[in-house]
Amino acid sequence: ALTVRFLTRRFIGEYGDMEFIYSHNLTVDGREILFHIWDVPNSQEQADEGSSEEKRIQWADSFVLVYSICDRASFNILPLKIQFIKAAKEGQSQEKVPIVIVGNKRDLHHQRVVSSEEGRLLALSLDCGFYEVS
Repeated sequence: ALTVRFLTRRFIGEYGDMEFIYSHNLTVDGREILFHIWDVPNSQEQADEGSSEEKRIQWADSFVLVYSICDRASFNILPLKIQFIKAAKEGQSQEKVPIVIVGNKRDLHHQRVVSSEEGRLLALSLDCGFYEVS
């Protein structure tokens, strides 16, 4: 849903578990940037497909990992995913891989189970950026 919002400026309430690759041009600081976004939903089946995940990691230059502030399991999987990404990407080069953690559904504060502080501390401990959005 965040990818669709970024691309179209529209919110879509129903969003399936489909994998898509999007391309999008955006002007940032006066420069034209072409984004290729590989939007991958998290599922247990995909977690078992290590080679597919490695292919995605090798394809990407940076990563945005999204969790729901209303779903502890989606948050708890992040450290393992980030370690996997860093081992695959930084093992090949000395360059730091850009990773941002995004806590989603901030507007559902009454259903929150992961605090903002937990998100910030995780990002800090893993040397990642951090945002919360709704």
